[in-house]
Amino acid sequence: MQIPDKRWVLKPQGKEEEVDHLATILNIDKNLANLLVQRDIKTYEEARTFFRPDLNTLHDPFLMKDMDKAVARIQQAVSGDEKIMVYGDYDVDGTTAVALVYSFLKTIHDKLGFYVPDRYKEGYGISYMGIDYAKENGFSLIIALDCGIKANEKIEYAKEKGIDFIICDHHLPGDVIPDAVAVLDTKRPDCSYPFKGLAGCGVGFKLIQAIASTRGIPFQEIEKYLDLVVISIASDIVPIVGENRIMAYHGLKLINTKPRKGIEAILSYTPVKQSEKLYNPVYFTRELNINDLVFLIGPRINAAGRIGDARNSVELLICEDPDYAVTLGKQIDNFNKERREKDMQAFDEALEMISSDPKIQQARATVVFHEGWSQGVLGIVASRLTEVHYKPTIVLTTNNGLYTGSARSVKGFDIYEAIDHCSDLLEHFGGHTYAAGLSMKPENFNAFKKKFTAYVAGHITDEMLTPEIEIDAPLGLGHITPKFYKIMKQFAPFGPGNMTPVFMTDEVIDKGFVRIVGNNHLKLDIIDPDRLGPVFPAIAFQQGEKKNDIQKEIPFSICYQIEENEWNGNVTLQLNIKDIHLDTQKILDYNRNFL
Repeated sequence: MQIPDKRWVLKPQGKEEEVDHLATILNIDKNLANLLVQRDIKTYEEARTFFRPDLNTLHDPFLMKDMDKAVARIQQAVSGDEKIMVYGDYDVDGTTAVALVYSFLKTIHDKLGFYVPDRYKEGYGISYMGIDYAKENGFSLIIALDCGIKANEKIEYAKEKGIDFIICDHHLPGDVIPDAVAVLDTKRPDCSYPFKGLAGCGVGFKLIQAIASTRGIPFQEIEKYLDLVVISIASDIVPIVGENRIMAYHGLKLINTKPRKGIEAILSYTPVKQSEKLYNPVYFTRELNINDLVFLIGPRINAAGRIGDARNSVELLICEDPDYAVTLGKQIDNFNKERREKDMQAFDEALEMISSDPKIQQARATVVFHEGWSQGVLGIVASRLTEVHYKPTIVLTTNNGLYTGSARSVKGFDIYEAIDHCSDLLEHFGGHTYAAGLSMKPENFNAFKKKFTAYVAGHITDEMLTPEIEIDAPLGLGHITPKFYKIMKQFAPFGPGNMTPVFMTDEVIDKGFVRIVGNNHLKLDIIDPDRLGPVFPAIAFQQGEKKNDIQKEIPFSICYQIEENEWNGNVTLQLNIKDIHLDTQKILDYNRNFL
């Protein structure tokens, strides 16, 4: 599989006087100072705050609209011995939020339960089935997490049954805020909370922070829940800036030093867990980072809701019994293996559909359907297809008599607007700019496909259809030293709003040992053409087709991230090459002269 050609886009560089000032007062390389200025860090105090995230600087939770009402209603329920249901969505953000709020409330209240809707029977968000379950089992208060901001009719339905709702959400509200007891959502227009980027689990943490302060519980007692918050931040791809950076920084520390039993059970089935026996002194093969949460922990937590019952994920995250954690961890790892088999099968079948249909290939959007695909993996398949063909993509299957699917987009194109344009043909849809879900009657499929692809064709540009790599700055190889990397490593945790820096270096060559390893990956030794500077081992994934041209010793340009590579106990710096730009004219001249 060949990776599409990419556009390199150089980010605006910091003003020279600001970069020089920061480099001087921090005594760091100007290239590092430039990275800080790009992140709007220009003073010593701002740099100190960035490098040493402080939990004491978290905002007062009562700055959030309706927080006082939410806390008062929960206090009333606790003192009145009411039954409280903690309700959350079936994805990582929802299940971590349920585990967090449930675990905390369990320390102050006994009459407590939790509920996670079934992806296939109930769908996303608050469901009528969930409300009926609450009524049948005597729950008078539901705390909804990571959902509910548009559930106006269901909130009214609950009120008719004598059930109050507190909504803790982070999605964009509709025109009318639901008539719940309290609606905590920093994105509501009338909420003046200073930080707008919280995940659903983050809103849940602010709620327990407010309850704790009201009840005189020390903040140190709730710090232990930050591991759940960082998993949600990583998996929900919210910006790792502001409060999210602070909570992510300390949550990662917790996972690396004192992981809860459920997290350790999950990690025992991944390459980073070295100890063969669980609950020995914890020993990971290396320090875990945000990517590990995204690719190792998140998919396993998600797998329960995709393949089995998402309640299993909550049970694992709140579990304190080591033996039960081992059992649940194994079950969830099996779910993940089954999920992986299903999504790879659907992905391969979708690729075959596309390669055998010239119309799909020529269209500026991809829409594929197969009745045998599992609904739980459609989002993953859509994301994979977007990576390969780099077009707005919709993947559909059948569920409860409807065609139901997931949509993913490319940078700069609003797929939600494109789907909204076809709303007359849909039963349900929702989402945001780059990801959405939708369902339609089978008889509307062909009309939808035609209308959607026509809309995309009329609104997407050639530039949008070419993958983009954002480059932080040009960098000479001589600047890459252990000290440089040690400081840059402290920029972590990396993620949206603070991505791992990508550098660009022109006029490099391979020392002469370029080779293909694994599945079409290039292994190189990068050096300046004069061969006088340092030599850096490098890996370029999925770029084996460039090997022959690189061997001609014609200088080329690379964009890359700097990382550590450990081999036989030795740790060295390595360049992870994201793309290689070859000088086509020089290659043509070489071929004419030497071939």
